[in-house]
Amino acid sequence: MTVASLFSGIGGLDLGFMYSGYNLVWANDFEKNAVDVYKENVDERIVLGDITEIYEQVPETDVLIGGFPCQPFSMMGKQKGFDDERGTLFFTIQRIIELHEQQPKILVLENVKNLLSHDHGRTFKKMKSILEDLGYIVHAKVLNTSDYGLPQNRRRVFVVAFLRDEFGDAAYEYNYPEPVKLNKTVYDLLDEDVDKKYFLSYKILPTIIANGSGNYHSKSEIGLEVARPLTATMHKMHRANQDNYYEDFDNRAKFTDTPERPISSVRRLTPNECRKLQGFPSDWKYVTSDTQAYKQFGNAVSVNVSYAVAQSINEFLRKINYHG
Repeated sequence: MTVASLFSGIGGLDLGFMYSGYNLVWANDFEKNAVDVYKENVDERIVLGDITEIYEQVPETDVLIGGFPCQPFSMMGKQKGFDDERGTLFFTIQRIIELHEQQPKILVLENVKNLLSHDHGRTFKKMKSILEDLGYIVHAKVLNTSDYGLPQNRRRVFVVAFLRDEFGDAAYEYNYPEPVKLNKTVYDLLDEDVDKKYFLSYKILPTIIANGSGNYHSKSEIGLEVARPLTATMHKMHRANQDNYYEDFDNRAKFTDTPERPISSVRRLTPNECRKLQGFPSDWKYVTSDTQAYKQFGNAVSVNVSYAVAQSINEFLRKINYHG
């Protein structure tokens, strides 16, 4: 089945479907650094541009996928929803669906789990109603990355919708992928050789491991076996109640520090470790800065979860003996 990808980023959602046998024919993102990485690692045909301006270029495909921007609905943001211009990108998805005489048979949309509860559920209710008016039977479920082989607690809602005219009431029989037992920890994924630049100075360490400030208090733990969710802003090094930090005595012993900047044994994750925690392949090519890599992996859909969703759709199609 052919796939068009929106808000592709560095291709986490796309790779899961490609690994599951889908034929990616079109992809788009408006962020140049992400597009450069995508071209180097996923597919050269990704289109750089603002989807609100080029949406008419999206070809007719069997499947439409996209992790549309989450900031309007995120607990980390201001939760403005449709009042945020990024929130209106859902309506661009609507326009794309309406663009062709033959609508996509299957939709897969990913967002933060807060989408379901935003504005007391009214935001998602509106989205679901729009998709149903377009002729889709809509499923939605929060899936956690840690349930699909990666030691990271990352809960995201996956909307999977099937065109009623194509699948009929059989679409109600779709089931999300079953969780699998996690058999590895972050420690299984840590790099053997880590540069000095990733270690924290003793000066900044008390701030990083503080339990909050003002009226906000949250326990700052380091060395978690299952990581906190990677964030798009982790290059800024938030406190340990938000980002992931680990003691690494072996690598710390490899270098000396200076009296001006004594180095602790605590460090942040490397971009390569973030790659592993998101399920991207081992031959990944880094073509941007560390700052951009942290942002890209923090924004990405976990490849393992995307693959599990794509496989669950394949299983559904086999179950109903669908041949397109």
